[in-house]
Amino acid sequence: MHTLGRRVLVVAFDGWNDAGEAATAATDQLRGSRSYERVFSVDPELYFDYMYSRPHVETDPDGRRALRWPEATIWRPQATARGTRLWILSGAEPARAWKSFAADLIDAALSEDVTGIVALGSMMSDVPHTRPITVFSSSENDELRSALSLERSTYEGPVGILSVITSAAEEAGIPTASLWASVPHYVAGHSPSPKATLALLDKLEEITGAKVARGSLPGEALAWEATIDAAAADDEEMTEYIRQLEQTRDTWDSPEASGEAIAQEFERYLRHRGDGGPGPGRGRPPRR
Repeated sequence: MHTLGRRVLVVAFDGWNDAGEAATAATDQLRGSRSYERVFSVDPELYFDYMYSRPHVETDPDGRRALRWPEATIWRPQATARGTRLWILSGAEPARAWKSFAADLIDAALSEDVTGIVALGSMMSDVPHTRPITVFSSSENDELRSALSLERSTYEGPVGILSVITSAAEEAGIPTASLWASVPHYVAGHSPSPKATLALLDKLEEITGAKVARGSLPGEALAWEATIDAAAADDEEMTEYIRQLEQTRDTWDSPEASGEAIAQEFERYLRHRGDGGPGPGRGRPPRR
């Protein structure tokens, strides 16, 4: 059976695929935990619209000001080690020519002898911040799903750049998996979301076998949760809403829960909301 192999490319993009900055914070944590070198960057003139992904002016350590252009870059771990090594692809979602963009990056991945790809994403969902963050783990590769106990997404509809890259990778013979963390939608003002980042890294380590340093994320996740607890304590409506989310989550997670019990709890939750159904993007990844 196929696994992801020992040379795994971890992919995350800012923007639409990155609720609570959870996915890009995960790749930032990986890059900050060891030495990496840049091995490939796309030409920004070909793929980015500077009206939406503007260049930034920055001051370097020597006091010189320079422009930093939007990018998508593959980074190689410098130190060799036993076990699985993690390459990183990070950057901004392109505005145009997605097929060529993906082809350029997959060609670069093949030149690095990458054996597997894991795409990281995060989405706003109707989930409570007080419970473990759910990570939806899927793959379109039959053998990889069997080897790693992954699911197969049933979503149909518009997608983001992660889907384009993973599809191109599979066509090129590189097995891929996708990990999507569910970020509580009511904490949108409390970004980044270190608890979601931590959940992504935990799952990444589980399916790749790579040792992943967590750094200060466990403490930051506790502080993040405490901050939201404090905000909810001053808001009765928010407190009640979180309690309902907790009840729903606990019912779904209960080992003795039957399909009928879960359906009844879900219907009760929807009736209380009074909107007849969940909104876009709630509960499962909308665009990937």
